[in-house]
Amino acid sequence: MVDLNAIASGVNSVWVLTVSFLIFFMQPGFAMLEAGQVRAKNVANVLMKNMMDWCLGVLIYFLVGSGIAFIAGGLTSSGGFSSGLLASAFAYVNNPDDWVNWLFGAVFAMTAATIVSGAVAERLKFKAYLFYSIALTAVIYPVVQGFAWGGGLLSAGGYLGQAVGSAFGVAGGVGYMDFAGATVVHMLGGIAGLVGAYMVGPRRGRFDKDGNSVPIPGHSLTLVMLGTFILAFGWYGFNVGTQASVLSVENGALQFAGATLGRVALNTTLGMGAGAVAAALTTTYLEGKPDPLFTANGLLAGLVAVTGAVPHVTWFGGIALGLIAGVQVPLVYRWVVDTLKVDDVCGVFCVHGSAGAIGTWLIPVFAVSGFSLAQFTMQTLGIAVITVWTLVTTYLIFKLADVTVGLRVDEKEEHTGLDSSEHGIVAYPEFVESFDETGGGSPTGTADGPALADGGENK
Repeated sequence: MVDLNAIASGVNSVWVLTVSFLIFFMQPGFAMLEAGQVRAKNVANVLMKNMMDWCLGVLIYFLVGSGIAFIAGGLTSSGGFSSGLLASAFAYVNNPDDWVNWLFGAVFAMTAATIVSGAVAERLKFKAYLFYSIALTAVIYPVVQGFAWGGGLLSAGGYLGQAVGSAFGVAGGVGYMDFAGATVVHMLGGIAGLVGAYMVGPRRGRFDKDGNSVPIPGHSLTLVMLGTFILAFGWYGFNVGTQASVLSVENGALQFAGATLGRVALNTTLGMGAGAVAAALTTTYLEGKPDPLFTANGLLAGLVAVTGAVPHVTWFGGIALGLIAGVQVPLVYRWVVDTLKVDDVCGVFCVHGSAGAIGTWLIPVFAVSGFSLAQFTMQTLGIAVITVWTLVTTYLIFKLADVTVGLRVDEKEEHTGLDSSEHGIVAYPEFVESFDETGGGSPTGTADGPALADGGENK
């Protein structure tokens, strides 16, 4: 006799493995996106950071991070501490039945870690970056994972979820909605990147003597676009893959979760399209011409905004969230650079930080089930909790890194480029001879980056 439950379980496990591989493919997307936005003399450094985010990160997350997530969830749930909590925290290490789900969790953790790389590019010491990356995959991200997805503080059974439920008369509590990590993964990474960029300081020449921002263009828009499309492709695994059960057994028959998968895939697609169009229109209005880089970032911001919302909102909501995210990208980026004076090289805060917060906060506004004040309150509090945790822990980790290994390369190393000073290699050796002693370059571009739009040298 055919065991339908075994069939459903096997198919679901293969599905989770497949989407995990797809999410992993986002890693080269991040690498290309960031590499294109830095100057040629720093490309190898960016690629090395992305490589180590994955290779070192998965080891740390396996040995420490997953267990910390379990503990954080258990300690902040209504059940509180139990004698078996610590004993079972790391049981997955020796339990083959847990390894598929561990991999699925790991690819999310690595995404959170690698977001930060783009914000602190071109001046952060490689050792300091590794210091931070270890802390994020071991503690910073896993705690938030436990709060939101591990039955902890932000879940319906967590302390905060129970409190909100009690305040609004909702039996069983109110759980925080973030389906695939708009805030748990992306906002966390965006805020961490903002803190890191602030603490390491702006790149040499990023602001003039009057404090006005001076553009430092990246070396390859082609790589930026390639990375954007790779990320968009992998995002289907990120969002659609979070619907981990594609088959179930009901009334003795196999049931396919087609409607749920369809909604998630549809809103993912609509969100990215709306984000790109909105960013292009916004830059056209502000600057007179559509900006390709902001358009690419608008696409990604649209994806981030709908990531927490895809199964919860209508198709109209998917478009609306993407549009809002796309519009805010150039506006928030200018606020970060011109008002806060933070040199966020790849705009990770406007793409991941603010877009993730806005999209998740507005889920109840566009929810299929209608507006709920209790849910809106929970979304607001959940975003606040993740923001405060990330701000405080990231600041402390970068401060500790500064004290122990130092945060920033010296001025000469920054001038030469982190490829040679940090790794003893040059990604584009053909540019070396054209790089002059002042750091300037010809109007056609050198190791210090392509020329500015007005044809002047990029100092």
